[in-house]
Amino acid sequence: MLDETYSVAKEIWLEIIEEVRVPWSMEKPLALKRLFEKKEIEWVVVLGIIENWETQHWLVMGHTVYQALINLQLDYNKPIGLWILWPGILPNQIESRIRPYSKAAVLALHEMLK
Repeated sequence: MLDETYSVAKEIWLEIIEEVRVPWSMEKPLALKRLFEKKEIEWVVVLGIIENWETQHWLVMGHTVYQALINLQLDYNKPIGLWILWPGILPNQIESRIRPYSKAAVLALHEMLK
């Protein structure tokens, strides 16, 4: 994911000035809020995978995380290129989606910056 993100950003002249990694998707909204509180951060790309588990917990997590990220985007008026592979994705589907979805997140962000 990150290789494609950096590559596409470089192609369209977006400078990545900070990279933050979190252990799970639940921590993404707090990490995003902390970034958006920095004046030099004008946009963020958020990537990840919410894996399927045996219960519906991860489906709830997906909805909650997405909503929190969208709310932060609106609250701070700073765009997010967002692509989190959703619960329900099969393991054999992940690899083929990583590069195109990472690219799509950066390109969507780029459109919002115009």
